[in-house]
Amino acid sequence: MDKLDQLILQFQQKDVKAYEKLYNMYCNSISGVVNTIVKNDGVAQEITQDVFIKAWNKSDSYSAKKGRFFTWILNIARNAAIDYTRSKKFKQSKQNLNSDFFVDILETSDNLDNSTDAIGIKEFVKNLGEKCKSVIELLFFKGYTQKEASEELDIPLGTIKTRNRNCIAELRTMVGV
Repeated sequence: MDKLDQLILQFQQKDVKAYEKLYNMYCNSISGVVNTIVKNDGVAQEITQDVFIKAWNKSDSYSAKKGRFFTWILNIARNAAIDYTRSKKFKQSKQNLNSDFFVDILETSDNLDNSTDAIGIKEFVKNLGEKCKSVIELLFFKGYTQKEASEELDIPLGTIKTRNRNCIAELRTMVGV
Protein backbone atom coordinates (compact mmCIF):
# COMPACT_ATOMS: atom_id res chain seq x y z
CA MET A 1 0.00 0.00 0.00
CA ASP A 2 1.53 3.31 -1.05
CA LYS A 3 1.26 6.58 0.88
CA LEU A 4 -1.64 7.92 -1.16
CA ASP A 5 -3.67 4.74 -0.65
CA GLN A 6 -2.94 4.92 3.05
CA LEU A 7 -3.98 8.58 3.13
CA ILE A 8 -7.23 7.76 1.33
CA LEU A 9 -7.95 4.94 3.78
CA GLN A 10 -7.42 7.36 6.68
CA PHE A 11 -9.71 9.84 4.93
CA GLN A 12 -12.39 7.15 4.71
CA GLN A 13 -11.91 6.51 8.42
CA LYS A 14 -12.67 10.21 9.02
CA ASP A 15 -9.12 11.27 9.92
CA VAL A 16 -9.15 15.09 9.82
CA LYS A 17 -5.41 15.31 9.06
CA ALA A 18 -5.89 13.05 6.04
CA TYR A 19 -8.75 15.31 4.91
CA GLU A 20 -6.49 18.36 5.19
CA LYS A 21 -3.68 16.69 3.25
CA LEU A 22 -5.98 15.54 0.45
CA TYR A 23 -7.64 18.94 0.33
CA ASN A 24 -4.25 20.65 0.02
CA MET A 25 -3.18 18.15 -2.65
CA TYR A 26 -6.24 18.52 -4.84
CA CYS A 27 -8.07 21.78 -4.07
CA ASN A 28 -6.30 23.84 -6.75
CA SER A 29 -6.93 21.27 -9.47
CA ILE A 30 -10.55 20.79 -8.46
CA SER A 31 -11.15 24.52 -8.18
CA GLY A 32 -9.59 25.04 -11.61
CA VAL A 33 -11.90 22.53 -13.27
CA VAL A 34 -14.93 23.95 -11.47
CA ASN A 35 -13.92 27.49 -12.48
CA THR A 36 -13.65 26.36 -16.09
CA ILE A 37 -17.31 25.39 -15.89
CA VAL A 38 -18.82 28.20 -13.79
CA LYS A 39 -16.47 31.02 -14.90
CA ASN A 40 -16.47 32.63 -11.45
CA ASP A 41 -13.59 32.28 -8.96
CA GLY A 42 -15.70 32.87 -5.86
CA VAL A 43 -18.37 30.39 -6.87
CA ALA A 44 -15.68 27.89 -7.88
CA GLN A 45 -14.11 28.12 -4.40
CA GLU A 46 -17.50 27.58 -2.74
CA ILE A 47 -18.30 24.59 -4.93
CA THR A 48 -14.82 23.14 -4.30
CA GLN A 49 -15.35 23.35 -0.54
CA ASP A 50 -18.77 21.74 -0.91
CA VAL A 51 -17.23 18.98 -3.03
CA PHE A 52 -14.69 18.10 -0.34
CA ILE A 53 -17.40 18.07 2.31
CA LYS A 54 -19.53 15.82 0.11
CA ALA A 55 -16.52 13.55 -0.49
CA TRP A 56 -15.90 13.43 3.27
CA ASN A 57 -19.51 12.47 3.96
CA LYS A 58 -19.65 9.93 1.12
CA SER A 59 -16.08 8.63 1.43
CA ASP A 60 -17.34 5.07 1.92
CA SER A 61 -18.65 5.14 -1.67
CA TYR A 62 -15.11 5.49 -3.06
CA SER A 63 -13.51 2.26 -4.24
CA ALA A 64 -9.98 2.05 -5.59
CA LYS A 65 -11.17 -0.87 -7.73
CA LYS A 66 -13.41 1.50 -9.69
CA GLY A 67 -10.78 4.17 -10.34
CA ARG A 68 -8.37 6.69 -8.90
CA PHE A 69 -9.37 8.92 -5.98
CA PHE A 70 -8.66 12.06 -7.99
CA THR A 71 -10.97 10.88 -10.76
CA TRP A 72 -13.69 10.13 -8.21
CA ILE A 73 -13.53 13.53 -6.53
CA LEU A 74 -13.15 15.33 -9.87
CA ASN A 75 -16.36 13.69 -11.10
CA ILE A 76 -18.12 14.90 -7.95
CA ALA A 77 -16.79 18.40 -8.65
CA ARG A 78 -17.74 18.38 -12.31
CA ASN A 79 -21.25 17.22 -11.50
CA ALA A 80 -21.62 19.86 -8.78
CA ALA A 81 -20.45 22.58 -11.16
CA ILE A 82 -22.78 21.42 -13.91
CA ASP A 83 -25.65 21.27 -11.41
CA TYR A 84 -24.83 24.86 -10.48
CA THR A 85 -24.94 25.94 -14.13
CA ARG A 86 -28.40 24.39 -14.39
CA SER A 87 -29.64 26.24 -11.32
CA LYS A 88 -31.90 29.26 -11.52
CA LYS A 89 -29.25 31.30 -9.70
CA PHE A 90 -26.79 30.71 -12.53
CA LYS A 91 -29.33 31.34 -15.28
CA GLN A 92 -30.33 34.60 -13.64
CA SER A 93 -26.70 35.74 -13.61
CA LYS A 94 -27.08 36.31 -17.38
CA GLN A 95 -23.79 34.65 -18.23
CA ASN A 96 -23.65 33.89 -21.92
CA LEU A 97 -22.00 30.57 -22.52
CA ASN A 98 -21.61 29.09 -25.95
CA SER A 99 -21.14 25.54 -27.18
CA ASP A 100 -17.36 25.98 -27.53
CA PHE A 101 -17.20 26.59 -23.77
CA PHE A 102 -18.98 23.32 -23.00
CA VAL A 103 -17.02 21.42 -25.63
CA ASP A 104 -13.87 22.56 -23.78
CA ILE A 105 -15.33 20.98 -20.64
CA LEU A 106 -15.85 17.74 -22.53
CA GLU A 107 -12.27 17.86 -23.78
CA THR A 108 -10.99 18.53 -20.25
CA SER A 109 -12.95 15.60 -18.90
CA ASP A 110 -11.56 13.43 -21.70
CA ASN A 111 -8.67 12.65 -19.36
CA LEU A 112 -11.19 11.20 -16.92
CA ASP A 113 -13.32 9.28 -19.35
CA ASN A 114 -11.87 8.59 -22.78
CA SER A 115 -15.30 8.02 -24.28
CA THR A 116 -16.60 11.51 -23.41
CA ASP A 117 -15.61 13.06 -26.74
CA ALA A 118 -15.19 9.84 -28.70
CA ILE A 119 -17.57 10.98 -31.42
CA GLY A 120 -15.81 14.33 -31.91
CA ILE A 121 -18.75 16.38 -30.71
CA LYS A 122 -16.86 19.64 -31.13
CA GLU A 123 -16.66 19.36 -34.89
CA PHE A 124 -20.25 18.20 -35.25
CA VAL A 125 -21.70 21.02 -33.14
CA LYS A 126 -19.61 23.58 -35.04
CA ASN A 127 -21.05 22.30 -38.32
CA LEU A 128 -24.67 22.86 -37.25
CA GLY A 129 -26.60 25.88 -38.45
CA GLU A 130 -27.06 28.81 -36.07
CA LYS A 131 -30.67 27.88 -35.24
CA CYS A 132 -29.60 24.36 -34.31
CA LYS A 133 -26.60 25.57 -32.32
CA SER A 134 -28.76 27.84 -30.18
CA VAL A 135 -31.30 25.09 -29.45
CA ILE A 136 -28.60 22.46 -28.73
CA GLU A 137 -26.71 24.88 -26.46
CA LEU A 138 -29.77 25.64 -24.36
CA LEU A 139 -31.28 22.17 -24.18
CA PHE A 140 -28.21 19.99 -23.86
CA PHE A 141 -25.31 22.14 -22.68
CA LYS A 142 -27.10 24.59 -20.42
CA GLY A 143 -29.78 22.19 -19.19
CA TYR A 144 -32.79 24.29 -20.13
CA THR A 145 -36.19 22.67 -20.50
CA GLN A 146 -37.90 23.07 -23.85
CA LYS A 147 -40.27 25.62 -22.30
CA GLU A 148 -37.34 27.63 -20.87
CA ALA A 149 -35.55 27.51 -24.23
CA SER A 150 -38.74 28.73 -25.91
CA GLU A 151 -38.89 31.70 -23.55
CA GLU A 152 -35.15 32.44 -23.85
CA LEU A 153 -35.17 32.40 -27.66
CA ASP A 154 -38.62 34.02 -27.82
CA ILE A 155 -40.00 31.42 -30.21
CA PRO A 156 -43.00 29.07 -29.85
CA LEU A 157 -42.60 25.84 -27.88
CA GLY A 158 -43.63 23.81 -30.93
CA THR A 159 -40.79 25.39 -32.92
CA ILE A 160 -38.30 24.43 -30.21
CA LYS A 161 -39.56 20.84 -30.28
CA THR A 162 -39.35 20.68 -34.07
CA ARG A 163 -35.87 22.23 -34.18
CA ASN A 164 -34.68 19.92 -31.43
CA ARG A 165 -35.92 16.85 -33.30
CA ASN A 166 -34.48 18.08 -36.62
CA CYS A 167 -31.14 19.09 -35.07
CA ILE A 168 -30.76 15.73 -33.34
CA ALA A 169 -31.52 14.02 -36.65
CA GLU A 170 -28.90 16.21 -38.32
CA LEU A 171 -26.33 15.33 -35.64
CA ARG A 172 -27.13 11.63 -36.01
CA THR A 173 -26.59 11.90 -39.76
CA MET A 174 -23.26 13.66 -39.21
CA VAL A 175 -22.16 11.06 -36.68
CA GLY A 176 -23.44 8.22 -38.80
CA VAL A 177 -25.70 6.71 -36.14
